[in-house]
Amino acid sequence: MLLRHIHYFLAVADHGGFTRAAAALHVSQPALSQQIRQLEETLGTPLFDRSGRSTRLTDAGEVYQRYARRALLDLDAGKRALHDVQDLSRGTLRLGVTPTFTAYLVGPLMEAFHGRYPGIALTVREMPQEQMEELLNDDQLDAGIAFDPVRSPDIATQPLLTETLALVVGKKHPCAGKRTMGLHALNDESLVLLSGEFATREQIDRYCRQHGVRPHVAIEANSISAVVEIVRRTALSTLLPAAIAEQNAELSAISLSPSLLERTAALLHRKDAYQSAALRAFIELALEDRQRGKRRRK
Repeated sequence: MLLRHIHYFLAVADHGGFTRAAAALHVSQPALSQQIRQLEETLGTPLFDRSGRSTRLTDAGEVYQRYARRALLDLDAGKRALHDVQDLSRGTLRLGVTPTFTAYLVGPLMEAFHGRYPGIALTVREMPQEQMEELLNDDQLDAGIAFDPVRSPDIATQPLLTETLALVVGKKHPCAGKRTMGLHALNDESLVLLSGEFATREQIDRYCRQHGVRPHVAIEANSISAVVEIVRRTALSTLLPAAIAEQNAELSAISLSPSLLERTAALLHRKDAYQSAALRAFIELALEDRQRGKRRRK
């Protein structure tokens, strides 16, 4: 059995047939069919049901598909391990981040990491947590910064900080300058919130339901920068970490009593996955920053 057989098998499974798979692989359909037959003969069982109008995986094919995908992930990890430079003079790091952390946590971490390891090429992608966990499990990301707990049992987490959401307002808001207000005052607010695909919005909606709070959502946006800009220019408010307001002189954070919602920022990575020298260095730096943050708060 060759690696080519596995690639061809997964292509047929992903494209739902030999014709589209052959076109995607740039091989002839007879050649592809021959490779699949060789694989089936080696394994001693048919992997595809060819009897109907469409090609479908057999029960054996469904089982083999899971192991074949995992084998390719492990092989890719092995390739990276061979090229991993232990002295960190070069390398790569693929990082996913949820939007609220992009606004205030990621910048300082990237500044510290790049300053310490300028030869490491960083790729930072902003995305919802559900997508991040999928990409971590598919080995398309090395690490992520999101919320704990996670949904996937294959993702390990290490806590970084605990944050509390506040009512964030601009200068035009009638409550600008206030330091605290009651939680149920949110019933009188018109809010700008992140849209429903983001974990922050899911957490806000769940907490409001639990506490009988029903604010009016006037605008939804799919980026933190859009939410901040709208709040800055209008009398609308939003619910975001107070740290975001602290970085913008035109915004202020009003603490809610009782506190709206506490949540834990965590470093995410796939359990039992190969960790490059760059990833290990990033984890170490992020945990160092967590300890510095604890000392600052004391």
